[in-house]
Parts: sequence; C-alpha cells; structure tokens
Amino acid sequence: MSQATSSRAIRATLLQCVADPSERGDAAIEYFDDGLLWIEDGHVRAFGRYATYADQLPKGMPIEDRRGCLLIPGLIDTHTHYPQLSIAASPGGTLFEWLSRRAFPAEAAMDDRVAAELLAERFIRELLRNGTTTAMVFASVQPGSADAFFRSAERYGLRMISGKVLQDRLVPKSLLEPLQQAREHTDELIERWHGRGRLSYALTPRFAPACSDELLAWCGERLQCQPDLYLQTHLAETRAECARVQQLFPERDGYLDVYDYHGLLRPRSLFAHAVHLSVDERQRLGRSGAGVAHCPASNLLLGSGLMPLQGLRTAGVPLSVGTDVGAGPSCSVIKTLADAMRVQQLRGEPLSPLTAFYLATLGGARALQLDQYVGSLQPGREADFLLLDASGQPELGVRLEAAETLEERLALLILLGDDRLVREVNILGERVRLDVAEP
Repeated sequence: MSQATSSRAIRATLLQCVADPSERGDAAIEYFDDGLLWIEDGHVRAFGRYATYADQLPKGMPIEDRRGCLLIPGLIDTHTHYPQLSIAASPGGTLFEWLSRRAFPAEAAMDDRVAAELLAERFIRELLRNGTTTAMVFASVQPGSADAFFRSAERYGLRMISGKVLQDRLVPKSLLEPLQQAREHTDELIERWHGRGRLSYALTPRFAPACSDELLAWCGERLQCQPDLYLQTHLAETRAECARVQQLFPERDGYLDVYDYHGLLRPRSLFAHAVHLSVDERQRLGRSGAGVAHCPASNLLLGSGLMPLQGLRTAGVPLSVGTDVGAGPSCSVIKTLADAMRVQQLRGEPLSPLTAFYLATLGGARALQLDQYVGSLQPGREADFLLLDASGQPELGVRLEAAETLEERLALLILLGDDRLVREVNILGERVRLDVAEP
C-alpha cells in the first residue's frame, strides 16, 4: 500500500484528544457533532466543524457523508506478542507456568518461516479488524519472525515498531541464543528495517530473568550508539518475577535498577506492566522519560495484580495500553480499555472514559514519541483513522441514543463495544480492505 496522492473530505462526528484529559479536562478534547476531516496526500489538512471548512474545499471536491459514524484517530497498542496469537486466552497458571506451557512452544513454532509469514499476516489483519493502526510488537527469537512481521506491516503501509526477542538463559534450549549470534542477527534486522517507510526497530530483551548482564549491557551500548532505536521489555509483572530478578541480580537494588544500570531507562524505552514498583521506583521511572504499557487483560488472566495507574501518572510516567496477546485474550484495544476501567475501579481510583480514550490514542503516541505522526488528527499528522458505527450492535445503539454526555457515550463504547464497532479503517487516508483474501 502506497501513500495516498488524492484528497478526501469526510463528514462525520469527530473526536480526538489534543492533551491529557486528566491534566487539562475538557480543554484536552476536540469533539464536533457535525465535523469535517479534510485529507491531502495521506495527511490531515483540516479537522473541525463542517460549517467552518466545507466552503474552503476545492470546487467540485466530493464530500463523503458518514453522518451517524464517529471518526477517531487509529488506536495504538503499545505491548503485544504476534507469535502468541494462536494461544490467546489460553489459561496456564502463573506467569512462569504459562510461559513454559503456552508461550515458549508457540514461539518455537516460528522456526518455520512459512508459519511465521502466515501468522504475521493473520495478526496484522486482526489488529486492523479491531481498529489498531500502530503497535509495538514482540516477534520471537528467530530473526525470520521479525522479518515476517515487518514484511506484512509494510504491505499495509502501517506505522509499526517491532524486534526479535533477545534471551540467553532460563528459556528452553531451542529458544536460547548466544550473545554474538544475537548481536549479528539484530544488527542485520536494524539495517534492513529500521526507518524503512513507517517501520521502526525495537531492541527486545524478553525480561531481565531471561537475560545475562552481558546481553543487557550490549543492549545499552547499542542504544547509546543509535539513540533513535526503541527498546521494549517487561517490568515487575508479578511478585514471583520480581523475586527471581533479585536472586539473579543480587547486586542491584531491585528490578528497575537492573535496567537502569545497563542504560535501558530512557525515552523511547517502553516497559510492559510495572505492577509491582515502589513509590521511589515509580518516580525514578518518571524522571527517565521511559513509558509504560498498562496490560490489564493479561494481568487479570495470570493473576499478576492490579496496576497502580494513578501512582505512575503522579510520578510523570508516560502511560499507554497494551493488549498483551497472548496472555491477553484478543487484539481489541477497546476491550482492553474496558478491563483498564474495571481494574482501576477495583483499586478505588476510577479511570474516566476520556482518559482511557487518551491512553489508546494520543497517550500511546506520546509514550512511543510518535505524537508528531499519529495519535491525533491535528493538521499535518498522518491520516490513520477509524469510523465507528454502533449499528452492528443494536443494543449499544439504543443506549447511545439515550446518553446525555460525551463521557457517558464514550463509557458505553468502551464497556459494551467490540470489533463490530469498527466499520472502516483508514491508513494514510486510504481505506483498508479486509474483506478480500489474504495475499
């Protein structure tokens, strides 16, 4: 898919965040019941009231009438594992039990390059079907698994971040990789994919227990040499995991300190979970500029704990949401937001629907330092957007008609919505056709 060269104008109800509602309140939201999105060359020319921009369009330019639909920026998933799509929602006990029984066998299957290609394509289409247009994605340890993901993402013209897993201990022998081999494969993948089109590469140490000091030190050195690379990994998901880290790194002052010591605590680093951190660790994370992906669906399935979202926000940590497939049951960011609202309600720290929407759009883009490209539909941004239509969920449609406020409507969309809401996905201003056969 190539960048669009034509212009489009779409009339619909428009919604986006231009700031964090938890900080700016209503001033963070732009909502136009009768709005117009004007696109030129795959980027946003204008976003606002229909009455303001309709007369400014070039003479004879058609207006696509999509009144009845809600037009929003594409959703952003900041933590997920494409090789685990085939085991999504498979129960497996605690985190370490689940890894051994479910995740490791699924990732070992990526030795088959044809299987990796087919699964990458399935995964990309599942993301799009659920309205996700940008994601940060784990491949498996095999370099071919990363190639497969990047090739599929490139075919659709997507802005995506991914990388092969790095791990040199405490995993099955078939998934172990010596440091020198890991370096060579990673360097080759970076050369091939980083900065190609809308693709970026992330160094991907699985988590501290699976990585030697030497491997983590190399990651820090590689990031220092090429600061525009990303890093993605896991942090403090379960108490047992934190205890394992303390056993393996007794000289370090906790889980976060392991990453910080090796130079991994920095902007463009994204840590999944961060459930079990002290107040001091949260503040240290906030000072670093690194982001966190809240993964409530997988935390609930594995019994990992209830993430202190408000505590991380208070510490200044850039926050976002991750579906975390396959401990997470689906690629639906909408369902993940519903779980996030339930988790925070259990903590006694309610998450407003407006802030939840922010986490899945502009918040996710800011956590990935991509907000100059995606996450909103402000002029100049890339025109990745969705049209949501409740007609596929009749009861939801009835409830929405009775809703009196935007916050109430958003709550209903999040708590009752699913993939049936996503009527149309657009990438760089062009509609993605998911009703055709896979290539």
